[in-house]
Amino acid sequence: MNRPISGHVFRTERRLGPVWYAKYRLSDGRQVQKKIGPAWTRRGRPETGYFTKHTAQAWLDEKLAEARRGELAGMGRTGVTFSTAVEEWLRYVEHERACKPSTVTDYRLVGRVLEETFGEVPIEDITTAAIERWRADFVRDRDVTNRTVQKYLVALHGIFKRAGRMYTLPPNPVAGVERPRLKRTAGIDVFSREEIMALVRAAASERDGALYLTAAFTGLRLGELLALRWGAVDFEADLVRVRRNWTSGQEGTPKSGRDRAVPMMAEVAETLAKVGQRPRFTTPEDLVFCSDVGGHLGHKRLSLRYREALDRAELRRLRFHDLRHTFGTHAIRVADPREVMEWMGHADLQTTQKYLAYKPRSGAAKRLSEAFAFESASVPA
Repeated sequence: MNRPISGHVFRTERRLGPVWYAKYRLSDGRQVQKKIGPAWTRRGRPETGYFTKHTAQAWLDEKLAEARRGELAGMGRTGVTFSTAVEEWLRYVEHERACKPSTVTDYRLVGRVLEETFGEVPIEDITTAAIERWRADFVRDRDVTNRTVQKYLVALHGIFKRAGRMYTLPPNPVAGVERPRLKRTAGIDVFSREEIMALVRAAASERDGALYLTAAFTGLRLGELLALRWGAVDFEADLVRVRRNWTSGQEGTPKSGRDRAVPMMAEVAETLAKVGQRPRFTTPEDLVFCSDVGGHLGHKRLSLRYREALDRAELRRLRFHDLRHTFGTHAIRVADPREVMEWMGHADLQTTQKYLAYKPRSGAAKRLSEAFAFESASVPA
């Protein structure tokens, strides 16, 4: 049954200023909400890219005219279900974007959860309002964090963006869904050197103790430690070369996608040399931190042993990842931020900047006093 095509414009306040939106109904009953552009609030002729109420209404009138003529993109029924759109998106991220296997595995899990709600629904029928309802139910039923909700909304946006290109659909319905705010952490809680050594002594085995110490003194991620092979430990050059990463049961490249080399402190060299004295699994291709049969260590059991070691050492229950932060906060005290960025494998310097608060500022107060004293001396009374 065809319905009258109609719509209206409205203005919404955003963080960067007011914005005009259009909301209109198509003949098949679908409702579309689309951002028109920033609102012009000053006197005079609007600058390019800005809209008054009159020009926003003119923009909508043109869209409605296209819809009545049947020329508006996405007017036809594609017969594509949400499940088909998810399948196409997964193919795209795996083969065309060449995402890492661990990323694709995570996307598949997200896709399966979304299909529980939207699976056989025609892709054109999923509106912003429907996604808002799903989000409310998702938060209530699964008690998830804002970060998890944001991850699913990002995936949904990617699914509809790809579907829009493939099947000529109306505007992405996820664009109108407001993403939850993420809490900003006030600081980083890390271990002192004495606490690291206490953790090493409380480890369930010499191998686990060596793993904890290497994590704290090199800043390697857990997956990079579990994929570390003897051939990447360069005792002559005092370097640990990071080439592989172990995650989701698969070995691949490091998170940054690039190899890197991290200075190997004397404590790390001595500890790894002792591990290398074991009777088996010491060839260049063998794993440094391996199971009793030479395979990769399991994340769950390792995490359990780590927490038990923390309790035996009577330490705070910081995450294993905080051993990496421990390295970053100590390294920044003696190294240039760009060096720390390279050692830790950060994609950009902005990620490294969270450690700058731990960089000593000796003499800074004195230099500031001198600067103000100089200004006072140069300004005439």
